[in-house]
Amino acid sequence: MTLNSEFAHPEYLVDAEWVDMHKGDPNVIVVDSDVPEGYRRGHIPGSVMVPDNWEKDPDTDRIHIMNPKQFASMCESLGIGDKSEVVAYDGSQSLYAARLWWSLIYYGHRKVKVLDGGWRRWVSEGRTISFDRAEKASGTTFTPKSDDSVIAGVDELKRACDMEDAVIWDVRSRGEYDGSSSEDNRRAGHIPGAVNLEWFNVVDRHSHKFKNPKEIRKILEDGGITPDKPIYSY
Repeated sequence: MTLNSEFAHPEYLVDAEWVDMHKGDPNVIVVDSDVPEGYRRGHIPGSVMVPDNWEKDPDTDRIHIMNPKQFASMCESLGIGDKSEVVAYDGSQSLYAARLWWSLIYYGHRKVKVLDGGWRRWVSEGRTISFDRAEKASGTTFTPKSDDSVIAGVDELKRACDMEDAVIWDVRSRGEYDGSSSEDNRRAGHIPGAVNLEWFNVVDRHSHKFKNPKEIRKILEDGGITPDKPIYSY
């Protein structure tokens, strides 16, 4: 079933029961969005696995998003077509599942959900685990329709830095934000004026489920992140 109706868009989250009931539906594509090693350790029966480093544009090696042709080709290889209902999950507190969710939204495919609690929830509820690799799909057509309104370019972000009511939200670690840890970034530090609230603060560390809407709203409000303001995240 879909989850708490207090979420702004509860239709984008489902629980393990819903996935279990629909995993055999030919129009439902369950996608393991984690690293390949995780898929080999076990996965939801019938689920397909995204290719390694799928989130990068292979032509530029920049972590942004594949171009339309590349993304369509990946989706079709996974069996994702224009009419497919996609469910993304991972074992990383929905970090990678959310990335796939956003990518599909960007390319105009809004029939996509995230398994709340991901792989940890599936296992903790004692549901069936498979070690078989899904057969390579064929015969599907994915038509990408880019929605550039969900991506901000550099010039737009520069303008946002001068807007009093805009919020620039740095979702990275504190070390990346304050420059004490560069991680894999080419430069340390943050965009001037950005607030730092690491992404996993809205997820329960134990269950990997999203916190309840009221708690998430309070966490965001405490960071100055409110729905009445334009928000830019990175």
